[in-house]
Amino acid sequence: MKRICFFLGALLCTVALFAGKYEYRTVPNDPLNTKIYTLPNGLQIFMSVNKDEPRIQTYIAVRVGGKNDPIETTGLAHYFEHLMFKGTEQFGTQDYAKEKPLLDQIENLFEVYRQTTDSAARREIYRQIDSVSYVASTIAIPNEYDKLMAAIGANGTNAFTSYDVTCYVEDIPSNQIENWARIQADRFEHPVLRGFHTELETIYEEKNMSLTRDGRKVYEKLLATLYPSHPYGRQTVLGTQEHLKNPSITNVKNYHSKWYVPNNMAIALSGDFDPDHMVDIISKYFGHLKPNPNLTRPALPTEGAFTEPVSVEVLGLEAENVNLAWRLPAAAHEDMIALEVLDNVMNNGNTGIIDMNISLPQLTLTSGAYVMEMADGSAYVMYGMPKEGQTLDDVREILIEQIRKLRAGDFPDELVPAVINNLKRNRQFSLFNNSSRADLYVDAFVNGVDWADEVADMDKLDKVTKADVVAMANKYLDPDNFLTLYKRQGQDPNELKIAKPELTPIATNRDVASDFLLEIQNSPVVPIEPVFVDYTTDVVKSVFPGNNEFIYIENKTNDIFSLDFYYEVGSYTYPLLSYIGGLTDYLGTKDMTPEQVKNEFYKLACDISISTGNERTTVNITGLSENMPQALKLLEKVITDAVISPEALKGYVERIEKSRENNKQNQSQNFSRLNSYIFYGDAAPKYSKATFDALKSATPESLADAIRHIFLYPQTIIYFGNDSMANVAQVVAENHYISEAPRTDAVKDLFSLNMPKETTFFIAPYDAKQLYMSGMANRGDIYNPELIPVITLYNEYFGGSMNAIVFQEMRESRSLAYSAWAGMGSPAKPYLPYNYRLQIATQNDKLMDAINAFNEIINDMPQSESALELAKMGLDSRIRTERTINNQIGYEYMKARDFNRQHSPNKEVFEALPGMTMETLTDYQTKNVKDGVYYYGILGKIEDLDIPALEKLGKVVILTTEDIFGY
Repeated sequence: MKRICFFLGALLCTVALFAGKYEYRTVPNDPLNTKIYTLPNGLQIFMSVNKDEPRIQTYIAVRVGGKNDPIETTGLAHYFEHLMFKGTEQFGTQDYAKEKPLLDQIENLFEVYRQTTDSAARREIYRQIDSVSYVASTIAIPNEYDKLMAAIGANGTNAFTSYDVTCYVEDIPSNQIENWARIQADRFEHPVLRGFHTELETIYEEKNMSLTRDGRKVYEKLLATLYPSHPYGRQTVLGTQEHLKNPSITNVKNYHSKWYVPNNMAIALSGDFDPDHMVDIISKYFGHLKPNPNLTRPALPTEGAFTEPVSVEVLGLEAENVNLAWRLPAAAHEDMIALEVLDNVMNNGNTGIIDMNISLPQLTLTSGAYVMEMADGSAYVMYGMPKEGQTLDDVREILIEQIRKLRAGDFPDELVPAVINNLKRNRQFSLFNNSSRADLYVDAFVNGVDWADEVADMDKLDKVTKADVVAMANKYLDPDNFLTLYKRQGQDPNELKIAKPELTPIATNRDVASDFLLEIQNSPVVPIEPVFVDYTTDVVKSVFPGNNEFIYIENKTNDIFSLDFYYEVGSYTYPLLSYIGGLTDYLGTKDMTPEQVKNEFYKLACDISISTGNERTTVNITGLSENMPQALKLLEKVITDAVISPEALKGYVERIEKSRENNKQNQSQNFSRLNSYIFYGDAAPKYSKATFDALKSATPESLADAIRHIFLYPQTIIYFGNDSMANVAQVVAENHYISEAPRTDAVKDLFSLNMPKETTFFIAPYDAKQLYMSGMANRGDIYNPELIPVITLYNEYFGGSMNAIVFQEMRESRSLAYSAWAGMGSPAKPYLPYNYRLQIATQNDKLMDAINAFNEIINDMPQSESALELAKMGLDSRIRTERTINNQIGYEYMKARDFNRQHSPNKEVFEALPGMTMETLTDYQTKNVKDGVYYYGILGKIEDLDIPALEKLGKVVILTTEDIFGY
């Protein structure tokens, strides 16, 4: 993770602040106005107040992660994170006194199981575990934590585990602070490890996913080689396949007792609250937690610099690449400030050494570099993929040459000041977002960086010179001694194929609620009234010649601006526009080279981007407000006077061609193409091929003309910034071309969606341990605003959250997947139809179970009045507290205008919610979902699939990779 430095200077000291009843620690000139309070038991609270919307981003961070796993049960930190969602003695159970003996029996059985090696004996013990677990599940209440979060209107319920931290995430309404704190304190103090064997199978599915992702393999192998004596290298966050199949509940309990203590925790908060009230509540519920006075961290071994070249390799199904790595100090080390500047000098996406010397002349397919910051030791990593005809060693040498240039100071003197200026700008961007603010607190806490030092980093950053950067490169980046990791194509022989276990689906007990949940549901809170932007009255509008709209949105937070030009023309009209975004880096003018263009934008701390959809092209420019006129003038020059060299176009076409071939080895790309196939048939791949053929036959002049053509179409201009509307309108009028007679010949619908007539399974090959399946039933109904409330509630109840039917059945009850979802998809345009969609990733041998389970719950939707009430409560609370703010207003305005809406559809949902009943949902489900005819897309190893079983359910069509890609 890259450190993001503050844009205001600060003194290297803190002060005590007596603004209210508590003595807070603060830092002068802190742009977040952070207040830090530490409870007597050691729990730290980091707070930043932001009144933009009545919500609060909460993170509860525990300074423990994968590096702290017991050596015999790796992956423990991560699967304990999952188990923290299973409830406590108060919730998640109907009767904990009756449940506990069963849970103790399961714990003991697992201890025997993990020590048993005879396969027949293990099967018998697992059968006992499964049997006792089912009995325990009849007492448990699965997903009650998620029901609690739904009841209080939380968003983004999640958690994550890394080597250094386990962090629990909730975005809550500002009137639910006490309920949130009460729930969190209970689960941190009294977690109950119920649903263990089914959740562990879910975690194993997550491990399966990692085995098909080469990036994860590369990351783990890098750490294994960089830090062979440290837990970073000796074990992985997800754990080994062997350990995941041989877990220890006893070790989990010991782990919780040792590490989940207040003197090893921090709560990071950003949003709308009163700090004194927040500390009152956190003290009330967390203040009695007992610290661990004997908590010690073992002295972990350190690794010196490489004294000789080291070479390793990783095998995987995706395209080959090469990674180079050097060891760096821990995240809190004083050199990390200069190393952050070094990183951006090397690769900032615009004018860095790699950007100018490799990316712009297109010497490789892709190249880049980054700092991998970690609490105990970091790394500098460079990576690259070969072009056609290149070897990995060719790419390696190109990358090493850039290290030599860096060490020699062979880069412009003005690059370091420009990097620092852009880092300041990036910090301002982060202030918009509550989660970004809270993230900074978590990083500082986990990495052991005092907040005063974090704030003072900007002072240090301003003092970094070119000589410092060169010195850091010579200190840490030896061009002769480093790690080379070759990611080659091939099957990894170390991956185990483990058959699905025989699991009895656990009871869901949907209509049962603990007293704890009922208390939370019935607890009185001061209601927050919703606010819906009215786009006819609340948005400041003007009109330029040709009836081109201008929308003005004021930025009251910082000095950042964003200027968007939405042109009503896309790739359906001009297929070449599909490639314009990628060609932006190679655009020059008659009197400026692409290098000069990029340098000018970077010196202005402004970025440009061009993105093209099927029907609309968006040109964006963003950066420091003071530089908007110069940046807009430069953007206009680049587009109207665009020049693309024949060499740049030739290199671009060759790289695109190589990327298209590489995509055939990528699982997610294959699945995306398969989804397009089931939606559009072979029209989609044919269109893709025709579009690329058009690029291959294009000339630099024809591409430059395609860019200029967008100016001829209607445009909407949306400004977000702190300048006045009059000034912005004048700057735009003086520096930007606006057609007074825009063209109206843009194509809106090139080909139509499939209408499945019979159940059909389209199977495409991909040789992985885990398959991906999607399904589509096209209902044929065109967009109807009157359906928005019922569709929204149906999706929330059935497939929209961890408390929804799909998640409960597919993951919690049957352990078929790490993630699964289903629901009615809304049209992207008002003239398109609704379509019902489902998706799951699971082991190959679980496919038929997944299909049968989906058919069961989709066609005979389980009905639960309590689940419906929670879905309504959650929607109501979220709608009351969500706000359309900052530059979101512009994006939402465009959506509203596309669908001829005057406000957010949430207004209709909010007004309709009280009157909707289970009958409302069942009527909708019966008419629009039940007994749908599906096209399924299945991406997996065909030899492992039960084709005869599929043929009993519908027609089976075996596709090739070339079928779905079109080439």
